[in-house]
Amino acid sequence: MSEELFDIVDEDGQPTGDTVTRAQAHAEGIRHRTVHIWGVRENGDRTEVLLQKRALNKDSFPGRYDTSSAGHIQAGDEPLISAIRELSEELGIRADENDLHFAGTFPIQYEKEFHGNTFKDNEIAFVYVYENEIDIDSLTIQKEELDSVEWFDLEEVYKACQPPRDEKFCVPMGGLEIVRKYVAEKREDESNSVSHGMSIGMCIGIAIGTAVGAATDNMGTWMCIGMVLGMVVGMSMGFKKE
Repeated sequence: MSEELFDIVDEDGQPTGDTVTRAQAHAEGIRHRTVHIWGVRENGDRTEVLLQKRALNKDSFPGRYDTSSAGHIQAGDEPLISAIRELSEELGIRADENDLHFAGTFPIQYEKEFHGNTFKDNEIAFVYVYENEIDIDSLTIQKEELDSVEWFDLEEVYKACQPPRDEKFCVPMGGLEIVRKYVAEKREDESNSVSHGMSIGMCIGIAIGTAVGAATDNMGTWMCIGMVLGMVVGMSMGFKKE
């Protein structure tokens, strides 16, 4: 089997036109690209993320909890296609391009020793969020890459990865921060959408209530009824939009 080839990339993650083998990239710390996919779900008022427990034979951070699914981007491949492939290979999730939401990039750079060998990592990670329903009992796990998966509270993982880091996790802080920002912005958008819908609905309801009230000589009552009904309908429309 031929050795994996990666595109050498610049600081923005753009290929330079040269390639490097996996072994050389990690022996010399040559910059290349990876893709990180985060399974995210809402559980009540909490946001949870799916983390994988890395297989014990991994060449870095064996046995520790990491991003839902991640892998190197092969030479000539695009990040989104690589993300779809990684989800399929590692977890058995069949996603298409519309299921994955690009959330940003961040650099990873460190030098550590694993299994008695020096491991130098220098990556630009492309982050995607996957929000479709995931039944972890139905996943087809790639045992060569990971031992298991488990849902964790996003904020608890974020706190655990602050210095001094809980060694149970090897989740990169850059990825956590991008996902937290994605979740916060989505919640803000949802809140704004609902508020906008309520405002429009209330105005329409008041207008209808005023008209009905004038016709029935009961202005105050119908204005109140119209306002309340308009707010309810507007709020419902706001939620449906999301």
